[in-house]
Amino acid sequence: METDTTLIEQVSSHIEELKASLAGLESQVHELMDMEKAQSAVATVTESSSLGLTLFVFALAIFLGVELITKVPSQLHTPLMSGSNAISGITIVGAVIALQNLPQGNIMIPIIGFLAVVTATINVIGGYLVTDRMLGMFKSKKGGE
Repeated sequence: METDTTLIEQVSSHIEELKASLAGLESQVHELMDMEKAQSAVATVTESSSLGLTLFVFALAIFLGVELITKVPSQLHTPLMSGSNAISGITIVGAVIALQNLPQGNIMIPIIGFLAVVTATINVIGGYLVTDRMLGMFKSKKGGE
C-alpha cells in the first residue's frame, strides 16, 4: 500500500509538471498568435501605404506630363518624341522581364502586365512612324520629285 501511495504521489507530481508545461506552452501559443496578428497588421498597413504611394506617383506623373508637353516648342517635338520612344522601348523590356517573375494566384497581374506591354509596343511603333514621317518632311527634294 505504501508503494501505491508513492506511485500516486509520483503520478500526481508528474501531472503537476505537465500542467505547468502546458500552461507555458499555452502562453507561447498566445504570444505566437499575437505576433501573427501584428505581422498581419503590418502587412495591411504596408499594402495600403504602397497603394497610396502608387496612386500619388501616378497622379504626379500625369501632372508633370501635361506640364511638360504644353511647354515644349514645336521645333523640339520630334526629338522629344524620339527620346520618349526609346524610354518606352526600355519599359517594354522591363515589363517583359517582370512578367516572367509573377506571383502565383492572382490572374489580374499577368493580364494587366500583358496589356501594358501591348500598349507600350503600340506607342513605340506609332511614335517611330510619326517621327519618320516628320523627318521625311525635312528631306530635300531632288529635281522634279
